[in-house]
Amino acid sequence: MGSFSINTNPGAAVALQQLSRTTNSLETTQLRITTGLRVNGPKDDASTFAIAQRLRGDIAGTQAVKIALSSGDSVVNVAVSAGQSIADLLTEMKGKIVQANQGGLDSASRTALHNDFVALRDQLTTIVGSATFNQKNLITSGATSLTVLSTVDGSTITVSAQAMDVTTLGISASTLLNSSGASSALTAINTAISRVADKLAALGSSSKRIEIQEEFTTKLIDILKEGVGNLVDADLAEESAKLQAIQVKQSLGIQSLAIANSSPQSILSLFQ
Repeated sequence: MGSFSINTNPGAAVALQQLSRTTNSLETTQLRITTGLRVNGPKDDASTFAIAQRLRGDIAGTQAVKIALSSGDSVVNVAVSAGQSIADLLTEMKGKIVQANQGGLDSASRTALHNDFVALRDQLTTIVGSATFNQKNLITSGATSLTVLSTVDGSTITVSAQAMDVTTLGISASTLLNSSGASSALTAINTAISRVADKLAALGSSSKRIEIQEEFTTKLIDILKEGVGNLVDADLAEESAKLQAIQVKQSLGIQSLAIANSSPQSILSLFQ
């Protein structure tokens, strides 16, 4: 038979220690359920937390690359869209020139065709001037190449400028007011149409390259996020079941502590 003491209660001490461990487990489980994370900080799992933090850094860097690619893609897409409109205008301008090259054309008709031609040329200039995104224009006179960040290690994609202004295309001085001018304008417009087609092809190729890299970057971000999730995410179904079990243990622990604390009361019966 064990000794009785009112100064020392080993049973209560053991029950209190067990209840404290149960309470700590309950807090941990509740935190995991609240945050959805199994690893909330370095004390939960130091090595896993360190790996996850590095991956989060990679995600942040890759997301910055994605933003750069998206911005670059927008710049190129604006240039492509403007180039397509320019190609359509050049086709329409050629129609005016062909009409001006017909024999026996009267002066009034020639003047009307010239005015229409000039109006279309002015519209072309307007399109070139407005083909800007984020203060970058790839098709205006004197345009410079666009450098787009493509990877976290600093690799880039360079998109060459493709000037499509009337001077570069060689149609700035074209006139339909006389037959010789109309003849020269036909040669110039054919050359311009060919140049714009080549420039659009170059822009389209660059746009496709940026698009492919952007798609890969998006997939890479998803993979990295999934990797972090595999490392630190909590299994909520498991944690929910664990929570119920711990809550039962906590109730039992409280009862055990109460029983242990009541043991010294039995000493009083020895004096009755």
